[in-house]
Amino acid sequence: MTNTTCWIDIPQNSDFSIYNIPFGIFSTTLHTPRVGIAIGNQILDLVAASELGIFSSLDFSTHVFSSTTLNSFIALGKEITSKVRTIIQEELTNADSVLKTDSSVFVNQKVAQMHLPVFVGDYTDFYSSIEHATNVGTMFRDPNNALLPNWKHIPVGYHGRASSIVVSNVNVHRPMGQTIAPDAIEPTYGPSKRVDFELEMAYIIGKKTNLGDTVNVANAEEYIFGKVLFNDWSARDIQKWEYVPLGPFLAKNFASSISPWIVTMEALEPFKVAGPEQIPEVLPYLEYTGERNYDIGLQVAIKPENGEETVVSNSNFKYMYWNMAQQLAHHTMNGCNINVGDMMGSGTISGKSKDSYGSMLELSWAGKKPLKLKDGSERTFIADNDTVIMRGFCEKDGKRVGFGEVKTKLLPIKK
Repeated sequence: MTNTTCWIDIPQNSDFSIYNIPFGIFSTTLHTPRVGIAIGNQILDLVAASELGIFSSLDFSTHVFSSTTLNSFIALGKEITSKVRTIIQEELTNADSVLKTDSSVFVNQKVAQMHLPVFVGDYTDFYSSIEHATNVGTMFRDPNNALLPNWKHIPVGYHGRASSIVVSNVNVHRPMGQTIAPDAIEPTYGPSKRVDFELEMAYIIGKKTNLGDTVNVANAEEYIFGKVLFNDWSARDIQKWEYVPLGPFLAKNFASSISPWIVTMEALEPFKVAGPEQIPEVLPYLEYTGERNYDIGLQVAIKPENGEETVVSNSNFKYMYWNMAQQLAHHTMNGCNINVGDMMGSGTISGKSKDSYGSMLELSWAGKKPLKLKDGSERTFIADNDTVIMRGFCEKDGKRVGFGEVKTKLLPIKK
């Protein structure tokens, strides 16, 4: 939409501008969990807004706004969800809007509790940053041949655990597991000593397919409702011991954290950019035209208990080698079906400079180069009671669309 003025007071540099309109699930002491949208520091309660009749021109049951997840709303399809978003934008810029007559339709974000926005039936994590894959391959394999032979031919991924995906501000515990010392013959059991964050984004499936169906690169984004920030926690020492021969397992499934607001693909459309050149040429089913990457600035900070946060990484989603359309086309090329609410992680997002790496594994170079925080302490990996905070936003031509943050505290092992 063109530059316009919202009658709600929106702080300067707010992630939740009139150009955004992200969807989430919130509750308060007076409100059961329900659908809302973020605007400035407020939440528009879509149950209350629908009772004022603003969606009367659309043919759908507004009972979907009373649901504890967004799945039923998203399943209505973009022909409805996009129009709902547009109507909200129109009402918030209309000085005579009926929403101005009832202040109870708005809730201050400070008094709201945010919930996991969708029921995640299945979760897949990709490995699509060439910078990240090269860094890991350089550390652990051959610096002159860091990428495995298949990496530039397929969007590598694995099936993760949906049950342990949690929303921002839900704390997680340091995991236990098997690890092996560098010169040891036998493993030992105990707490992971190398808990790490992974700076990722995830997209939410908005349209189901049937078993045997495939999704084409050209129309893949029709199957994506929107995106969230994603911290894919990892226990690097557990992972190193267990990942051969079948890949990540206990090192990854103890927790993954997401931001609570889903930013729609419509809101992100103005921020499309060209992706990196893919050499060698990909197979025909992965070929695409146009701009399919997104210019989303990303930041990671570590906050020690009772301390000040230190920004440790500034990256960008635009660096991704494999884009979302290619990921989804590859995911379904064998007939694998997808469902509304399924979540697809991007894989760790690293940039080209050392301060843009998306994990402590890279930032500390496998623990060899500690990072100094503002309080003078050092980190090679995440310490007990550290809080990891990820933020992300797009900005262009005076328009800002952001994701808020995903904030998670790492607690000691659970006794």
